[in-house]
This record gives sequence, structure tokens and C-alpha cells, in this order.
Amino acid sequence: MDAKAQANLIEAIVDATVHYDESRCVTLAQQAIDEGMDPLKVIQEGFSRGMQIVGEKFSTLEYCLPEVMLAADAMNAATEILKPQLMESHEGDSQGIIVLGVIQGDVHDLGKNIVKIMLQASGFTVHDLGNDAPVRQFIEEAEAVGADIIAASAILTTTMSYMPDLPAMLSELGLREKYMVMLGGAPVIDEWAMEIGADGYGEDAVEAVEVAKRLMQKKREG
Repeated sequence: MDAKAQANLIEAIVDATVHYDESRCVTLAQQAIDEGMDPLKVIQEGFSRGMQIVGEKFSTLEYCLPEVMLAADAMNAATEILKPQLMESHEGDSQGIIVLGVIQGDVHDLGKNIVKIMLQASGFTVHDLGNDAPVRQFIEEAEAVGADIIAASAILTTTMSYMPDLPAMLSELGLREKYMVMLGGAPVIDEWAMEIGADGYGEDAVEAVEVAKRLMQKKREG
């Protein structure tokens, strides 16, 4: 498959995602696999970019929540097709273990789900707490699974206010040095995340993967 054909397929995936056409998304994902395309590229440049456009349409009130949910369902169905190929090259070779979730009070997990897929595709083992996860649950899960990184996201400014409790509680329990803390989400900015004691901040899914890799490198170097 030449570069032009790949570009056309990627654009078709973006369009199908934006128009929340689940059947077409699944068909295009299978076509990409059949044509030997890199599944990580298909997610990054196709489905993830499509969801970014959906998010923009939601923020400008062009789309309402039902359209966003339909687009997310379409993307999730398509990524199920891509997952076997994504995981194949990383089987038994984890980059690190991450506990990931949306902070308590917040049920907006679309961005978190994209981050999860990207992290898994990059070789991380991810334990997903879902949404509305209390701070203590992040820590308890990290202790249970031997995590390297605890990653929390928030979409609402009201729920973002719980984020400082994560590094604070880790410190209270004498566990702060044991885990790297990553934060993200629409209202979160890098400076604020660092100010409250986080080790890393990811503006989007692609950056989150790079930050996670840097944090793991830092952790290995001691």
C-alpha cells in the first residue's frame, strides 16, 4: 500500500470517527490491518485525531453528548480490531505498570480511554480504574499491582481540585518516593501539575506516552 493510499485510508478513518459511523470504523480498521499498516499509526493519526475533532465540535456546541458517546463507541469497536496486532510486539515486555483513572466526581472518561489504548500500544501494562475513582483507590490499586506510575485525569475544574490529594496522601502514607504521579485532562496545565507535586503532565494521549516513558527512564536511573 503506497503512501497516498495510506493517507486516504487515514482520512477516511478520521471522517468515519467524526461522523460516529461504527460499522465503517470497524471496516476501515480491518482494512488497515489487511493492508499491513502500523496499528499505532492508525490510532494516532486516524481514530485519535477524529476524536479530537469530535471534542472540538462538542466544545463549540456543534455536537451534544450523545454524538460524542457514539463516536467513542465507534472508536472503541474499531480499536478492538487493532488490539491483537498492537499487543503482539509487546507481549511479555512491559515498559512499566500504570494505574490509570479519572478522579472522583468526574465521569468523563473519553480522553482517559484514548490514553489507555496508546499506553498499551506502547508496551505499558495498564490497570484501569475507570471514572469517578477516589484518590485512595489509586493508591490501593498501585500497591496491589506493584505499579510504577499513578496517572489521574479530570475534565471538570471542580473535580480537578481533588488532584492535589494524590501526592499529598502518598506523602502521608510514606509512599511518595515509590510512585511517579502523572496528571492530565482539559483544565489541567503543566505548571499547576508541577506545583501540586506531580512528576509529569500530558496534554494529550501522544504526550502522555512520551511522559510515561521519560518517567520510567528516570525511575530506572534512580
